[in-house]
Amino acid sequence: MNERWTVLKILQWTADYFAGKQIDSARLEAELLLAATLGMDRVGLYVNFERPLDAAELAAFRDQVQRRAQREPVQYILGETEFWSLPFNVSPAVLVPRADTEVLVEEALTRIEGSARVLDVGTGSGAIAIALAHEKTEILVTALDCSEQALEVAQANAERNGVADRMTCLMGDLADLPPGPFEMVVSNPPYIPTGDLAQLMPEVRDHEPRLALDGGDDGLTAYRRLAAQAGKVLVPGGWLLVEVGIDQAADVETLFQAAGLTEIKHRDDYSGIPRVIMGRTNL
Repeated sequence: MNERWTVLKILQWTADYFAGKQIDSARLEAELLLAATLGMDRVGLYVNFERPLDAAELAAFRDQVQRRAQREPVQYILGETEFWSLPFNVSPAVLVPRADTEVLVEEALTRIEGSARVLDVGTGSGAIAIALAHEKTEILVTALDCSEQALEVAQANAERNGVADRMTCLMGDLADLPPGPFEMVVSNPPYIPTGDLAQLMPEVRDHEPRLALDGGDDGLTAYRRLAAQAGKVLVPGGWLLVEVGIDQAADVETLFQAAGLTEIKHRDDYSGIPRVIMGRTNL
């Protein structure tokens, strides 16, 4: 390519190209990819608008742009993302942590006391477990997942964020939870009804792990299993907190009630959608 491509020019071209592909936040994602290619932050781009890219930089950036145009999540391309203001490695073995899940962390933190033992079911990248351990330095966390690859990502993230000495990664399925006992169980389980998977946005449908998305015929399979086992794995007065999908809150509250949990309530996310259901075992 003989044309002179400066930082500003290639950002403008890429943002337009992404917008034409119906990619949300086109300018932001162009900036994130270019900043990673050039080894600088987004502020660095703005103070280097007239800097030309050399051939190797252009080739590397082209590859990233092509991947994003094929709707691969930008977080997978970069290999990392941020959750709870902490850095997390991500790969196609795990879901990309989302801001909505921080509401679950907020609610859990208000209920953790002392040196509690916490079980994170379906830990994926370890985002929930690590955020809790980072904020509550006395707790011990067990991060459970049925995917060996996901647990490798979670372990790396625990080390990256300095909580590996208080977090145990454990291979297992939510159908048979470890006995504990635990003062708290938290989970962002699979909750997309199987029949709805095909309608998901391509970034999710084609790239994120189906095992972490598919919630069974009605999307509630994981919640039934978690609620049924709460009394076995939690101490008296222990808490179960789960993230739920849109229009699932009432059904999950009913499951919690049927399982004998008390003090059941929900918490909306910052869009006003019921996002977290919590309940407590009898004292």
